[in-house]
Amino acid sequence: MKQTILVFGNPLVELDSLAVRILPQLKKTFPNINFIHVDPTENLQNYGKKLKILDVAPNINEIKIFNLQNEKDLDKISTSKIFSMHDFDLGYNLKLLKKLDLIDEAKIICLPWNMKEEEALEGITKLINKKEL
Repeated sequence: MKQTILVFGNPLVELDSLAVRILPQLKKTFPNINFIHVDPTENLQNYGKKLKILDVAPNINEIKIFNLQNEKDLDKISTSKIFSMHDFDLGYNLKLLKKLDLIDEAKIICLPWNMKEEEALEGITKLINKKEL
């Protein structure tokens, strides 16, 4: 069974598009991994109980992996007030899915917003080759 990594990001927003921009190269480099570009409001539970996610994050200087295995871990994800479905983001979705027992855990590979594509590809390649994902 192929490993699946869900890729998040908006290709129309420069700061939110890094993971999407490197997606074609990731697919080419790792044909044995199923990389899928999804929207954070999709039915993520359809991809299994243990999610692997690639996304960008503010306020980090290097690639970080966050293992979210319980509600305490999920509480570390910052969320803002919801006024419309536009405000319903990945953090809220993961918290809701965990509360409903539709997922067991999520591993999020976070790329810094300002990281260069080559550096991101190199870092992710190292993580995959070390079997850290």
